[in-house]
Amino acid sequence: MKITTLIAAAAFALTAMTAQASEYDGVDETPSAMAMGADLLFVRPLGLVATVVGTALFIVQLPLSLIIGEAPTGPAQRLVVEPAAFTFRRPLGQMD
Repeated sequence: MKITTLIAAAAFALTAMTAQASEYDGVDETPSAMAMGADLLFVRPLGLVATVVGTALFIVQLPLSLIIGEAPTGPAQRLVVEPAAFTFRRPLGQMD
C-alpha cells in the first residue's frame, strides 16, 4: 500500500513539473535538426505517397458516390485534403 502511494505521488509530481515547465515563456518549442531531417527524408515522402494513394482511392469511389447520390465531400476531405495538408502545409519538423 505504501509503495503504491509513493509511486502515485512520484508520478503526480513528475506530471506537475512537466506541465509547469512547458508553461514558461523561455521554453524553446522549435523542432530539433534531427526532427526536421527525419521529417524531410522519411515523413514527407510517406505523406506524398498517402496523398497520391488517397487521390486514387477517391477517384475510384467517386462514381459510386455519385450513383447513390451522396456528396463526396467527406471522402475528399479524408482521402485527399488531410494527407495533402499534412505533407505540404505544416512546418518542417512539426508533427502535430
